[in-house]
Amino acid sequence: MEFEKLQKIISEVLNVEPEKISMDTTFIDDLGADSLDVFQIIMGIEEEFDIEIANENAENIVTVRDAVEQIKNAIN
Repeated sequence: MEFEKLQKIISEVLNVEPEKISMDTTFIDDLGADSLDVFQIIMGIEEEFDIEIANENAENIVTVRDAVEQIKNAIN
C-alpha cells in the first residue's frame, strides 16, 4: 500500500510513468531527480501519510525502498 501511494507521489513530482518506478529505483540516478525534487517528494510523503521525516533520515533516502522503510518506521 505504501509503495503504490509513493509511486503516485513520485510520478506526479517527476512526471514519470508509475510503471517505471520499482523498489530499487534511485531518485537521482534512475529518475534524474535533483535535491529540490527529492524534497518535494518527501513533503508529499509527509502530507499523504501524515508523518514527519527527520532531516537526518531524509538524507538517507536514496531509493524508493529507503522511502518506503522511512514511511513504515514513522507509522509504527
